Amino acid sequence: MRRNFINIFIVSSFFLLISKPTFAICPLCTIAVGAGVGLSRWLGIDDLITGLWIGGLTVSLINWTIDWLGRKKVKFFAMDFIVYLAYYLLIILPLHYTNIIHLSYSMNDHLLLGIIVGSFAFYCGASWYFYLKEKNNGHAHFPYEKIVFPVSPLIILSIIFYFLTK
Repeated sequence: MRRNFINIFIVSSFFLLISKPTFAICPLCTIAVGAGVGLSRWLGIDDLITGLWIGGLTVSLINWTIDWLGRKKVKFFAMDFIVYLAYYLLIILPLHYTNIIHLSYSMNDHLLLGIIVGSFAFYCGASWYFYLKEKNNGHAHFPYEKIVFPVSPLIILSIIFYFLTK
């Protein structure tokens, strides 16, 4: 059991180390990610792809929460880290205790691997959007760019993993 918590701690710590000031991702993006999770499960798509969307949704919810706490002027020691850790624990532990995810050092669990890769991909897409927007004097380059950048990596990886697991 202790090794499981260490695994989760290591994954959560990675995202804390690469985090920057928080920017909330738009509600449409979160809805798109949530719809992707539901659709992939309904269609019986491999857990690796479902995990991608769960990871993206998790990062989006984390950013929303940190942004909301900031607007409410709530600040406490290691807030970002605690929010990241709490969300991943709230998602991964119930999946583990219902035997949907099997935590181990081998990373053979498709859903868990998908969550990790999806979290990273969504985070990178969102970060890329904010970087490009900053370089463009705070303006998006095209309509709905804020949605396209975080969700595109999830779509591309879903297609790639679909053909790899087919």
